[in-house]
Formats: sequence, C-alpha cells, structure tokens
Amino acid sequence: MAKASAQGTATTPVRAAHRIDRAALERYLGAHVPQAVPIGGISQFAAGQSNPTYLIEGPERRFVLRKKPPGTLLPSAHLVEREYRILAALAETDVPVPKVHHLCEDPEIVGTAFYVMDHVEGSVDQDPAWPALAPGQRGAAYDSMADVLARLHGVDWRGLGLADFGKEGNYIARQIRRWSGQYEASRTDEIAEMDRLLAWLPDHLPDDDETAIVHGDYRPGNLIVHPDEPRIAAVLDWELSTLGHPLSDLAHNCLAFSIPRGTSALPGLGGADFEALGLPGEDAYRGAYCERAGRGTIAEWRFYMAFAFFRMAAICQGVYARGLKGNASAPNAHEYGDRARALAELGWEKASSRG
Repeated sequence: MAKASAQGTATTPVRAAHRIDRAALERYLGAHVPQAVPIGGISQFAAGQSNPTYLIEGPERRFVLRKKPPGTLLPSAHLVEREYRILAALAETDVPVPKVHHLCEDPEIVGTAFYVMDHVEGSVDQDPAWPALAPGQRGAAYDSMADVLARLHGVDWRGLGLADFGKEGNYIARQIRRWSGQYEASRTDEIAEMDRLLAWLPDHLPDDDETAIVHGDYRPGNLIVHPDEPRIAAVLDWELSTLGHPLSDLAHNCLAFSIPRGTSALPGLGGADFEALGLPGEDAYRGAYCERAGRGTIAEWRFYMAFAFFRMAAICQGVYARGLKGNASAPNAHEYGDRARALAELGWEKASSRG
C-alpha cells in the first residue's frame, strides 16, 4: 500500500529489485551522516525511472538516499556523483536545492554508489497543471518556476569551480550525437518520426551558441513547491545537468504546452483552458523567463522544441529498453515505449512546422 510522504510524492515498500542492506547502511551512515541514525524506516519513492530514491526516517528528521540502479547501465548514465557535485556547488547560490551530506562511491554498502541529502518539505506533482494548487496560486508557481530557471542559467559556473562540469560551446550538436547514440543502443520497434529527426536536427542547427548550467529535466515533476507559498522550494533530479545551451532547458520546460491534456502517461497542457486553470500559455511563460533572463526574442524556437522532443523520446526509449531487461527503477517502465513514439511524433510535428 503506497503512502504519501511529506514531500508530496508517494512512497512504497522498497521494491525487490532495489532492496538494500539496512544494517550495512546504518553502520555506514553512523560514521558519515550520524544524524540519520538510528534509521526508523526506509521506503522507496514510487515516481522516477532512473535512479532509485529512498526516504530515510532519521531520529529527528528525514533524509533522502539516491543511488544508481542495479544491472548493466548505458555509458555516461545514472551518474549520481555528478548530481552530488552540482547540488553541493549550487548550495552557494540563490538556486533552491536540497542540502547534500555525503557521497558514497563504494558499491559494497548498498550495491551501487549513492548520496544522502535533506528531505525538503513541500509537494511534488507530475501534472504540469499543478492540481494540488488552487487556480489562484498556479500562475505564481509558474512565475517562480521561470524565475528559478533564469537564476540557474545566470549562475557563474566558472566561479563555482564547474568549468570542467561539461564542455563549453557546441552543446546542441554534441547532444544530438549523444542521444542519437543512446537511441540506437536502446532501439526496439521502428519509429519513423525518430529516424526523420535523426536526419533533420543536425542539418538545422542554429548559429547561436551559449553556455550555462542546464538542469536537463526541468519540469514540475522535479520541483518541490513550498508547503505554505506558491513558490519553488527545491529543484530535484540533477542527473542530466551539465554545461549547455540554456534554451535547451527552456524548451524542455515548455514541452508540456504541446503535449495533449488528459493523457495520464504523458501529462501535458495542450488544448487546456489556461485561463480557467490559472496558468500562463506557452508564449506568456516563455516571456516571463526571457524577462528574468534579460533575453529578447528567441529565434529558431521550433528547432529547440523539436530537439527537446527528440531528446525526451530517446530518454523514454532507454527507460523502455531497461524495462524489457528488468532493471528499470519503476514498475511501469513498459509504458515508455508508447511515450517515446508519441514524443517523436510531436517532435517531427515541430520540426516540419513553419512557426
């Protein structure tokens, strides 16, 4: 029986494929995160497809443990070490993130590398309409979401010692190559629109080139909303963060505006009554970000959206392929094959549009 955590996401008993040695963990945390022991209970967050994440009940407060999944992994994937590094660095900025306490790279403790961070109170909602919020609060939450993203992109990454966190420049071209390779490595059924995007994207690269810290999966499902105010209390899931083009982050953040409303497997806002929901439309939201970021009109927006759909389709295809092998971190991984196809279709629709 799932239970709701104070963080607003459901937790369940730890799944069989992701069981950890509680006694070994408690001994280890006793030496490195003593405030987390004795452990009163361990449960697993139900949401999330990549790195298994656990709620640790400490004697006075809660902690979160995030680890690599078991099994054979794709190259450069599931790098919890990178997540830990970026969270530790951003603690010095005005970007809201959970406080991290310790990184363990020894696979002998819980089977794979892991890190421990604070549990942040608030709510998380995978639905971009933010149904847990009142209509009058949703606009403020979206404004806060745009503000936090602009703040992230304005961070002095060199000053934080993150010059080696990724490569400067040429990000989009490198991402196209990376996700094309990941897609080919996890290819199952043929997706014609994905093949078209594989050919179209490299031929339509914009001339602009910028570098900022990018989150990689910035959306409501990875944001904790403060329990008392419609603002972002913390940004979660930094596995895909790197140095990259800020508009790739913004485009990913805007995917929901094009995904049809009412699809539970792929929650979106397409076709919604934005005024009734208390939400901004895509143009208004993009404008709020641009104002905060000091940016004017975005040229080649259709390219960035097509790229964002392509990248997300490749990620979903990877989840689906892992599910077929039995080592995905959530039980509904098989659904991601359909998601990959739907996202590729939307991506090609953007690419072939005139807007």
